[in-house]
Amino acid sequence: MAEVSTTPTIIVAEGDETGQELLDEALRALAPDVLGVDIDLQRFDLSLENRRATENGVVRDAAAAMSETGLGLKAATITPPERGGVGSPNRLLREGIDGSVIVRTGRRIPGVSPAVSGVHFPIMVIRMAVGDAYGAAEGREGVEGSLEEVSWRTERIERSVCRSVAEFSFVAAEMNNGLVYGGPKWTVSPTYEGLLKEEMDAAATRHPGVIYRPVLVDAAYAGLMTENFDRTVVMPALNRDGDVLSDLVLAMFGSIAGAESVLLSLDDELRPRVAMAEAPHGTAPSLMGKNVANPMAMLLAEAALLDYAGVQRANPLLSDAGHRLREATLAGAAEGVRTFDLGGEARTSEVVDDVIARLRAR
Repeated sequence: MAEVSTTPTIIVAEGDETGQELLDEALRALAPDVLGVDIDLQRFDLSLENRRATENGVVRDAAAAMSETGLGLKAATITPPERGGVGSPNRLLREGIDGSVIVRTGRRIPGVSPAVSGVHFPIMVIRMAVGDAYGAAEGREGVEGSLEEVSWRTERIERSVCRSVAEFSFVAAEMNNGLVYGGPKWTVSPTYEGLLKEEMDAAATRHPGVIYRPVLVDAAYAGLMTENFDRTVVMPALNRDGDVLSDLVLAMFGSIAGAESVLLSLDDELRPRVAMAEAPHGTAPSLMGKNVANPMAMLLAEAALLDYAGVQRANPLLSDAGHRLREATLAGAAEGVRTFDLGGEARTSEVVDDVIARLRAR
């Protein structure tokens, strides 16, 4: 990574449909006269049309730029279903920045009753970003359509990625006074899934002050529905398990559009080297052009990115800006400035207008 300056450069990966509309709205909150800090934005057009036109060259260029600056902000993009097409830009970005960990945090949205009673403290899903079911070799054998037809898939995970997930989980638990809970299905798959469990156990010995409750992933799902946790819950997970688990966790708090997702590339000492934040929801084509989609996740993604920028550059003003942006976003929700998915009547632009007004007032 190049020499770090006090003014961060955020690589903005533009997207498709409602995802792009939400990005454009949320970027208004990063204006210097709103946030009080200088930020450089460098845009890359990751729309489906441009990815096809450049044969994914623009995605690789965006990933290289993120590796250089250490910061990325991504809008939701379309992944076309056809075989042999441009595929998912998310996989290329993860590979391009050497991302190994995805952090998704479900938290109480003020003024919104959670879908599951008794959920009070945040739940952080620390998911491996590469390997497992994603990018696995797969195929079919036998006569197509016959009962003898067989499909197969060969998956793999790496100890280095398992170590990153496990270590970052315990660090996150220390920082948030939380406990590490859950894990893979290591009893059924002691060789494959057991690799993550081994690294979780090893991380527990390095962090003896963290409460550690390893639970098989299916039992952990049940625990989320039935237990009343008294602190932040941090859940390390395989790639596929974490993908499913994070959507469940976000919905437990009221809306998948109410939290951010952060992809991390870690250095040799397992500290964040590159952070790419995004809203975990999709492009929502049915909402495009209606000015009704929820911008909270995109705003919170910006806030999370400013947190990482502040740490990278040892600049408390950036960290403070992230804190103020997060507080302004949640304060508006608490006072009823919410979109329809959270029981409100505000339009997308009105939610962002409210956040900007709160930031300027402070």
